[in-house]
Amino acid sequence: MDSVTQNTLYVMTQGAYLHRDHLTVKVEIEKETRLSVPIHHLESVCIFGNIMVSPGVMRLCAEHGAAFTFMSETGRLIARVDAPQSGNVLLRREQFRKADKPEESLKIARWIIAGKLQNARGVLMRTARQIENQDDISALDKAAERIAYIIHSLERAASVDEARGYEGEGAKIYFGVFNNLMKQQREDFKITDRNRRPPLDPANALLSFSYALLLHDCVAALTAAGLDPNVGFLHSDRPGRPSLALDLMEEFRPMVADRHVLTLINRKEVDKGGFTKRDGGAVEMSDAARKAVVSGYQQRKQEEVEHPLLEQKMTVGMLPFAQARLLARYIRGDIQEYPPCVLK
Repeated sequence: MDSVTQNTLYVMTQGAYLHRDHLTVKVEIEKETRLSVPIHHLESVCIFGNIMVSPGVMRLCAEHGAAFTFMSETGRLIARVDAPQSGNVLLRREQFRKADKPEESLKIARWIIAGKLQNARGVLMRTARQIENQDDISALDKAAERIAYIIHSLERAASVDEARGYEGEGAKIYFGVFNNLMKQQREDFKITDRNRRPPLDPANALLSFSYALLLHDCVAALTAAGLDPNVGFLHSDRPGRPSLALDLMEEFRPMVADRHVLTLINRKEVDKGGFTKRDGGAVEMSDAARKAVVSGYQQRKQEEVEHPLLEQKMTVGMLPFAQARLLARYIRGDIQEYPPCVLK
């Protein structure tokens, strides 16, 4: 099902055609209009796979500042088309200056990693409180303690590379007990490690696709805040790589994408029948499984939480935008530290 959420239009039906009708974006499937969205309701459009797009609708989106993102069917970012960037060029110049200073990059990288690991620890502790299996509780509690030690040790990192080492160690511990977070379908979705490009099991396929959706939102949030999503601090520069968006999404991986994937598995909204193993070991999702992921992701984004620093109620989908603005404030020098979003 193609739909709009948080002002983003997601189109996944292969062979669909997007075209312009005055100030409206229309989605046609087999020459029948399935969806019409006024352009003033949209901030971005995200299409997956073989979707046809008219020049008229591209121009309409550009004229109204709605970004267009092209994804592969599996969720790999292919291209993003933005209108000319607005915002203060002085902010972006300061972003570039800080990214060129190893001590500044290290400082921001530490905050980003600490936020990610605190949220990962929160996911483990939350599940441990909700389940009854003592073996699972013990495994999750021990992993949470080990991650807490890594968070405490992070200040000892003398370089960004060392900080990445702590992040990698924490991620290994976290995914080492990821199976213990599954209350249903554990045998069908168990993982041995985190793998990607390509994912080698159904759970990793779900994670990779969910991270692609999250990355799209982080690029949009940073662009809206006037920052360059391609120049990061934790992730190194690479042609075509949205490094700052990858930085921003780190703190949201556990609490948004991972929890979303676990919900899909535990509620049996996906099952092993939605995945196919190809020659070479790569696992691909069916159209139905992809649509379940996007639908569940939309629902997760609409949940309301209280931002821990701002003490304001907002939807999960707005958290990356709030954090991008806080990061911009730090880079401008308005605040002394960047506070990652750590939900209770």
